[in-house]
Amino acid sequence: MSAISVTGERVRPADRVAAARRRISPREVVSQTMTMAWRALKKMRRNPEQFFDVTLQPILFTAMFAYIFGGAIAGDVRSYLPLMIPGILAQTVLTTCMATGTQLREDMEKGVFDRFKSLPMARIAPLAGPMVADLVRYAIAATLTFGMGIAVGYRPDGGALGVLGAIALAIISGWSLAWAFTWVGTIARSAQAVQGISMMIMFPLTFLSNAFVPLTSLPGWLQAFVRVNPVSHMVTAARDLANEGTISAEVGWTLLACLVVVAIFAPLSVRSYRRHL
Repeated sequence: MSAISVTGERVRPADRVAAARRRISPREVVSQTMTMAWRALKKMRRNPEQFFDVTLQPILFTAMFAYIFGGAIAGDVRSYLPLMIPGILAQTVLTTCMATGTQLREDMEKGVFDRFKSLPMARIAPLAGPMVADLVRYAIAATLTFGMGIAVGYRPDGGALGVLGAIALAIISGWSLAWAFTWVGTIARSAQAVQGISMMIMFPLTFLSNAFVPLTSLPGWLQAFVRVNPVSHMVTAARDLANEGTISAEVGWTLLACLVVVAIFAPLSVRSYRRHL
């Protein structure tokens, strides 16, 4: 039932409640986001199967791609590893971030987010919190990729700093792209739909890039797409860091692309999430 304000206008109860809420400060937004991140980490600890993709996938893909394609593409496995390992790094981290949208949709279907409606918290906190926790999963996946590569004979000339730089770049890229999958999670009707849409987006971007084959080996029409594919920029930047220890222009382009993705999909995710409240 609506009430009449002193100015004679009708005021709905929901409007009065919204007006009574105080504005949340940036400090509180950060605190609430970290609280939600801690919740997500505790959930991961109780469900260790969430780590299967970040622990098994780097090991399996690195071994399979090295020994199946190494001789055909580079002549031998050792010569193929400097080309392949940064590609596996990109594929592993970016594939891992697809789970963000799926898990979000599952929580929404279970009614978990309904409990957040009555809490005086920032709307972005339930979305950003699990993504902060997922940084742990990205770090594990990236570290295991390089660890498995070294086990099969990869020797990065960029040294420890170059490898750490490549891992950091992969984590940033995965975190930024996870916002796109978060948005998909807020608009899809089921977790299965989120997974299907995410795979249709990620696999073409990953395999239609320079991650596993030299650019010159591709037909001309495909080279044009590969050159503008953001995954190609990320893979090239990771190769420059790990194999040469240099911070090339590709690193800057990759970071710029990450910033653009976050600037577009973070507001879209929050806006779509608020529609469900």
